[in-house]
Amino acid sequence: MNYPPFLPTRVVLFALCPLLFALPGDAQQIDFNHQVVPILRQHCLECHGGQEAKGGFSINSRALLIESGHVQPGSVVDSYLIELVESDDPDFQMPPAEHARLSPEQIATLKRWIQQDLPWQAGFSFAPAVYEPPLRPRRPELPQARDGRTHPIDRILDADLAARDLAPPASVDDETFLRRVTLDLVGLLPEPDVRRAFLEDTRPDKRARYIDRLLEDPIDYADHWLTFFNDLLRNDYSGTGFITGGRKQISGWLYQSLLENKPFDQMTRELVAPPSDASRGYIDGIRWRGTVSAGQSNEIQFAQSVAQSFLGINLKCASCHDSFIDRWTLDDAYALAAVYASEPLELHRCDKPTGRTARAGWLFPELGQIDAELPPQQRLEQLAGLMTDPENGRFARTIVNRLWYRLMGQGIVHPLDAMQSQPANEDLLDYLGTALVDHDYDLKQVLRLIATSQAYQSQTLPQTTSAEDHRYRGPVARRLTAEQFLDAVWQITGAAPAKFDAPIERTAEPAPMVRAGLLKNTALMRSLGRPGREQIVSMRPDQLSTLEAINLANQQLLADAFASGARRLVEQPWEDPQELIRHVYHFTLSRQPDTAELATLTEYLGAAPSADDVQDMLWAVCMLPEFWLVR
Repeated sequence: MNYPPFLPTRVVLFALCPLLFALPGDAQQIDFNHQVVPILRQHCLECHGGQEAKGGFSINSRALLIESGHVQPGSVVDSYLIELVESDDPDFQMPPAEHARLSPEQIATLKRWIQQDLPWQAGFSFAPAVYEPPLRPRRPELPQARDGRTHPIDRILDADLAARDLAPPASVDDETFLRRVTLDLVGLLPEPDVRRAFLEDTRPDKRARYIDRLLEDPIDYADHWLTFFNDLLRNDYSGTGFITGGRKQISGWLYQSLLENKPFDQMTRELVAPPSDASRGYIDGIRWRGTVSAGQSNEIQFAQSVAQSFLGINLKCASCHDSFIDRWTLDDAYALAAVYASEPLELHRCDKPTGRTARAGWLFPELGQIDAELPPQQRLEQLAGLMTDPENGRFARTIVNRLWYRLMGQGIVHPLDAMQSQPANEDLLDYLGTALVDHDYDLKQVLRLIATSQAYQSQTLPQTTSAEDHRYRGPVARRLTAEQFLDAVWQITGAAPAKFDAPIERTAEPAPMVRAGLLKNTALMRSLGRPGREQIVSMRPDQLSTLEAINLANQQLLADAFASGARRLVEQPWEDPQELIRHVYHFTLSRQPDTAELATLTEYLGAAPSADDVQDMLWAVCMLPEFWLVR
């Protein structure tokens, strides 16, 4: 460095200060953004950042890094992370042997970072940006109707399709609509005489009339939607906990609530703050036998269940430690659990006691708060009121999103229990949520609203998984549930069981068919996707695995049903085999057999079909992919 000779000595010394007084390398203040972040991003992020936390170790935030126990701020020798990155043992070292190792310089940087107490830029996180939905309800302005499509759902979706230069999907014919809506709303196939009458009806509003007819049948509605709520509330008639008395059913209360079409907010209040033992089994959960983790306690089960069922929030991660993927913390989960607790509840982090006692509270204090000094029942009543407050838009959005998924094959928010995710169409979600509240939480009215739209009555798309495809382009074809499949087989064959297992009152004249949703789980139903219901299930599997298909083909129950149905059909006075074939197609697929199908089956059955021949036909038709799909 050359300075002119006329500069005073003190000026030269001042200019040289940064060099003369530079600190040794190990003592320089670490630059987190430019020195540490690139190392963590290159070597650790794949397994321990974003939505990944292998071994319970997340680098998403400074707090999570410390909570993992792998790093001790200020002490390199007590930081397990350094031991891992310096190890030469392929079974122990990090990153694993198949990945590039850290250089000595990178390890030295991490040591300096730890020595300096882990400096971290405020607000920085390796976690993906999380959408935070609005809490309060929003009433969107409806776009102008296009091409005479005035239904509010169509106005919203047509505008979205137009913005993407997409045309609305074509409408389905009457036969397709009839089968779809009957399966969706009451879980049954339309009988051949119902199909005939519907096709002959020339009234322009016949579809809306038929929807009303389905929803006005309380028993068919309750029989079908009982399955939906059993999954959502993890209610069943047998299984874990019932034998020891550590689990109680809510079946009678639930079925009666559906028969009465009880408003959903009232149902929720009676579940969260039970007025009697009839609905209490939901919040009491399962009392597991033997030693269980803190995350399996009844108090934590309560917090997880209430958050998942009614708010679309998964608190399972936050029940063990602060969540890696959203904003919910251990304190949030335990505060909700403490609302239910009858004794002081100690927080456990990763199953280890923290010495802190949870204080009752709830997840959205901006709407109000729980008085932690009240006894448990009054705290539950406060929670039930906050949960169902009309200003809690999250509550209404969560259930209408579930109903949209059931009828359309994909959620507006997807997956259903991640309601903090960006909706595919915020206006549609908010409109349905406010419509539910406007109709006094009448779920049937929301189902009617969806089913009467052109969006619902349009041609289906194949199932897809990409995020973009969750934006509406048409309904998605769906697989029959286990209960729908068995009910359909029993309708066709007349082979339904004589008794049901659910402890409910079901009186009607004439006695309706026993439905699969009223029976205990079986190996066949499990093969077809019915869950054990030890956990809340919002979305069943979409596909039938090879093993399930093999189990299905070898089920004696189905063979017996088809054999019984074939004998009944053979005994009826058909004019000719083709009339029998058409009857089967009308019943199973709600359509005429095409020319090739009719010719093939006519040739196979012959002029005088036997019961075995008809049984083969039933197997063949009911194994068609078309039969298995709501499309």
